[in-house]
Amino acid sequence: MHSDSVVRDMPIKKTVEDLARFGGSAVFSERIHVGRPNIGCRDKFLKRLNDILDSKWLTNHGPNVQEFEAKIADFCGVRHCVSTSNGTMALEIAIRALGLTGEVIVPAFTFVATAHALQWQEITPVFCDVDPVTHNLNPEKIESLITSKTTGIIPVHLWGNPCGVEEVESVAKKHDLQVVYDASHAFGCSHKDRMVGSFGSVEVFSFHATKFINSFEGGGIVTDNDELAEKMRLMTNFGFAGMDKVIHLGTNGKMSEVSAAMGLTNLECMSKIVDQNFENYQSYKAILANIPGIRFFTHTESEKRNFQYVVIELDEEVVGLSRDIFMEILHAENVLARRYFYPGCHRMAPYEHSLSGKTAWLPETEKLLNKVLVLPTGTDVCQRTIEKICAIIIYSIEHASDIRKMLEASGVEST
Repeated sequence: MHSDSVVRDMPIKKTVEDLARFGGSAVFSERIHVGRPNIGCRDKFLKRLNDILDSKWLTNHGPNVQEFEAKIADFCGVRHCVSTSNGTMALEIAIRALGLTGEVIVPAFTFVATAHALQWQEITPVFCDVDPVTHNLNPEKIESLITSKTTGIIPVHLWGNPCGVEEVESVAKKHDLQVVYDASHAFGCSHKDRMVGSFGSVEVFSFHATKFINSFEGGGIVTDNDELAEKMRLMTNFGFAGMDKVIHLGTNGKMSEVSAAMGLTNLECMSKIVDQNFENYQSYKAILANIPGIRFFTHTESEKRNFQYVVIELDEEVVGLSRDIFMEILHAENVLARRYFYPGCHRMAPYEHSLSGKTAWLPETEKLLNKVLVLPTGTDVCQRTIEKICAIIIYSIEHASDIRKMLEASGVEST
């Protein structure tokens, strides 16, 4: 029996009143999160932790950090990885090391840290629209945003799906702009058989707890530029080039030994995590990809992908309910689906002044912000859980009219 048949035969709810949103019992007794951390071999991590405690070398570029950096650089096919305390710090240091100033073009459909890393350094993020299919920055929209103040572009490899690298770099070369790739979602991914991490002046990874490979908190900057790598390494450690010698402006952006130990442990389990993510992705795809009104975001399976994100778009006119109502229904059932990256960087308080009445400024971004829903996956999510989550979604679509009536009766708008 196919997965979609299993889901349709699953007696998740008998009536709309049984939905937890309307007072029924939740399908799941415990919350199921998007981005729940993948945890590698506990015994190996604890062995590393004990070694760290025995050595009393807790930070300042110890052996675990050195090994982690070497393995990341080797995996990406570059000479250097400069580890950092987190992904935002990695972005900030890369931006500063490249001397970006004035204005830098970024997608608005991204996590706000991409914009903050610029604004924090008094550089203006100029928001660009995205491609409706890939969700990545649309290279065709870049040139119209370039001014005399523009010094760089920060594209994002969203969902682990590399952006249009060739097109972006063609525009950058034409206008003499630096390119920093925010690859926070894309560790372990490839573009035309070349690993993400080897493009642009630098690429930046996040190893936050919610990412595919985590180091509790952490980040990394990868590059083939020897001089740039040395500069960024100085910048992460107050500019020290020896015990008492400060030769560069810097901050405290170092990764700790414990974080590196966690990163190494997860790297060792990477293939198992990918396999589980891929199995989950295929399970969701088998059930949801052919449901009218749902666009299932598909990854290019001929390339390397980490499959860390399961993304759907909901067409309200077809499914009969808004994306936000679906989110409410799922949350009530303890499925904490997320509406990435609502309401968009450009509509967040530090940046909303830039809208200046331009209602059609980012049309594709605006559409996605009201359609996208990210579903739980990872090593803690199993086939049965996925079937139940999909059953809730399908039940809600099939009973959309009754749900709308219930919501209206309770004084809540259904769209």
